[in-house]
Amino acid sequence: MEIGDVREVTVGDCTDLYYLDTGMYGTSGYGAVYILDDDQPAVVDTGIGTNHERILEALDEVGIDRDELAVIAVTHIHLDHAGGAGFLAEACPNAEVYVPAIGARHLADPSQLVAGTKAAVGDQWEYYVDPEPVPEDRIVEIEDGDVVDLGDHELRVHEAPGHAPHQVVFEDPENDAVFTGDAAGIWVPTTEQILETSPPSNFHLERCLEDVETLKEIDPDVLCYTHFGPRYVGDDAEAALEEYAAVLSEWVEQVEEKRAELEDDEALVEHFASASEMADVWGEHKASAEAAMNTRGVVGYLDHRD
Repeated sequence: MEIGDVREVTVGDCTDLYYLDTGMYGTSGYGAVYILDDDQPAVVDTGIGTNHERILEALDEVGIDRDELAVIAVTHIHLDHAGGAGFLAEACPNAEVYVPAIGARHLADPSQLVAGTKAAVGDQWEYYVDPEPVPEDRIVEIEDGDVVDLGDHELRVHEAPGHAPHQVVFEDPENDAVFTGDAAGIWVPTTEQILETSPPSNFHLERCLEDVETLKEIDPDVLCYTHFGPRYVGDDAEAALEEYAAVLSEWVEQVEEKRAELEDDEALVEHFASASEMADVWGEHKASAEAAMNTRGVVGYLDHRD
């Protein structure tokens, strides 16, 4: 799949569902946006905003007029998931932006969100654009247990605060699918790997493991990862999610052990940044930056825990 491609999700029993490779961070296979073509058409997650025109082009390709888009739903307010919300709201005048209540004010005034993102992503900020504010009267605050009715499909909201306190996942029962945000890690379809995601400043291991339990209780056939793409798990959902729990736990343990050995956090970050094995998939710059960011997130978690 190449940057800008739009594909129908055909795994499992999915219908009316499409996904787009937004070209996030200048690489293919990292950032996906989902489109549900229903009575009330919806976009799930919005990318970093830089390439929001690709989402509008994807709507055109699917056959959804911009004034028909009804729902822009974000799993959480990190800018790689919500950075395009304001741009889409401006281009699609009848769409409302559904966002976890705890983070809603930061889409109306993204100044603190931008500052926090710059601190978290470092020189990756070069790939971003300052987000457009979402008008307050276009924001719909959502919480655990809420349901967004789209017609044949609905988005059931499940709290998933381990990656960030403002994260939810959306269950689509009709498709037996879940839009996972970052609650199930990063899926690399080209290598069929599941990878950790542990960015600063709110990563919390135990809550992440609780989020895995939430997903196991939903027991979907299809996991729709923002990073990256749909994954059919069928009867093996529990095993797939347990794999992520193990990957994440082992990752935190590795960072903790290496930190004790090096006794220097800058050297620790450099160690994992230079040791990333994902350069062949995402490119050297993105792979290194991702590892550095995830290491800093674990360091913050360890400091808070201790």
